[in-house]
Amino acid sequence: MAQGGNPQNVHFTEGTSTIDFEGNSVLNEYVDHAMTDWQGDEREFFRNLGFLKSIDLSSNNLTGQIPYEITNLYQLISLSLSNNSLLGEIPLTIGQMKQLETLDLSGNNLSGEMPSSMSEMSLLNDLDMSFNNLSGRIPTSTQLQSFEPSRYNGNRRLCGPPLSRKCPGDEESEATSVNGKTEGDGEDIDEGWGWFYIGGGTGFVTGFWITCGALLLNRRGRHAFFHFYDSFSDWVYVKIVVFIANLQNK
Repeated sequence: MAQGGNPQNVHFTEGTSTIDFEGNSVLNEYVDHAMTDWQGDEREFFRNLGFLKSIDLSSNNLTGQIPYEITNLYQLISLSLSNNSLLGEIPLTIGQMKQLETLDLSGNNLSGEMPSSMSEMSLLNDLDMSFNNLSGRIPTSTQLQSFEPSRYNGNRRLCGPPLSRKCPGDEESEATSVNGKTEGDGEDIDEGWGWFYIGGGTGFVTGFWITCGALLLNRRGRHAFFHFYDSFSDWVYVKIVVFIANLQNK
């Protein structure tokens, strides 16, 4: 970054790490070594970066890109670079600053997408990315979607929740989901019932005409059928009369 046209170079060394009892790599200290060149004055710092918890360089006319080395400050809690003229992309490794509670990069000329690693910053309770030139989908995480949409305003090509602006492809996927699961399933069900009714109706008509044809062509069968029908009708009639008489007696 540079301020007021005067170059400023900052070089941070990475932190050292150890292995915990579960075999995971854990950062436990800084080498605490930084070289800065501010307006021609070169300075070297030892044994103090581990105590650095907050950086506020807002409204300082800073230009250039955000140095990726700043993401090595794992214990940083607050970082504000707002209202400058910073450009370029946000460092991809910014997600490793998992202790950050406040991040303000608003009012710059930052471009590109928000790094997916930002979804790992679970302690953020104050975020402002507004008024840059950011684009693409906001990384999905419970934390990033919990902020007000105004914290992302001023980025015309930024999309996805919590913004109401949909990303390219979202409408097509929704249409596919609706047609494939709701409307499509309804059409399949209607078509199945249609074939059921057609099959049932066809079977009934076929059986009816087979029975009628057999009765018309076979005299013995016809007489036997009507004799059975008359006997069955008489039997049903007698049963009903007896049942009604029993009910009246009771």
